[in-house]
Amino acid sequence: MIRTITSALALTATIGVNAAECQPSKWGPDDEIGNANLITAESVLAASKLIKTGKTYSLGITIDSTTPAFPPRSLSLQVVQPGQQGGRKAFPNSVYNDDLLQTWLGIGPQLDGLGHLGDADGYYYNCNHATDISDINGLTRLGIEKVPPIVARGVVLDMAGHFGVDTMEAGQYFTVDDVKAVAEKQGTPIREGDVVLFHTGWTENMLESNPDEWVAGEPGMSPEVAQYMADQNVVAVGADTWGVDVVPPVNPDEPFQGHVILLAQNGIYTIETMNTGPLVRDEAFEFLFVLGHAKIRGGVQMIINPIAIR
Repeated sequence: MIRTITSALALTATIGVNAAECQPSKWGPDDEIGNANLITAESVLAASKLIKTGKTYSLGITIDSTTPAFPPRSLSLQVVQPGQQGGRKAFPNSVYNDDLLQTWLGIGPQLDGLGHLGDADGYYYNCNHATDISDINGLTRLGIEKVPPIVARGVVLDMAGHFGVDTMEAGQYFTVDDVKAVAEKQGTPIREGDVVLFHTGWTENMLESNPDEWVAGEPGMSPEVAQYMADQNVVAVGADTWGVDVVPPVNPDEPFQGHVILLAQNGIYTIETMNTGPLVRDEAFEFLFVLGHAKIRGGVQMIINPIAIR
């Protein structure tokens, strides 16, 4: 929740803002993981009881150098055979390939860490200011390596079905009333500690057929939906879109306001470009969500492939 620094004089002198605007997280002034604190041994055991068939779903999508992304993000992969030029063998009994990857970590299916986006005053989650945590060699706080495994009850809400379409349109947003209606229809109420995913049909039906249009805009949640998710005290909010928020935004002066509300103000993670279509077609609206990610110290985001288990 937007945070407070105890030393008002020091804060005003170094950053020139009013300390009263900054309130500490409910998890304490030193916390770096936000609502991931809700994940406990007890909550994981409860979520595991959702497994009825054992069927698994890969929620990540395949990406490569042609995958469009929020500019200027890109990906480049090279496969090499070190020391094996001219037919030489690496070892007497084998040869091998290695790979070099140059990429932005915020491309394709991704987890946004709490150090990804701050508010207009430069504050990230729990009153961490950009001037204090943003370093060229990695974040000094809120790094992606701090995020624990996310194992929780997962819910996918079929927003496209709610509007009677296969694919929602860019700029089309859903409201809190829409979210409540879908949750009631599916019998999947939003609960504390959940991971909530929105299905719009956008990636499944637009990424390959019209990649330029896919990355130029997207359907998504209104800022009020982000606040509603925060009020429900969820762990993460995601979608089958590259940015979760609606683009163009509801208010042109507040792009990605849902990210501000979730990440900066409430310590709730955002999860993007999820493969939700198979879940919706199977009516697997409730499932065990499992995510373990690469821990690159100081990282901001991470390419991921969460698993849903029904």
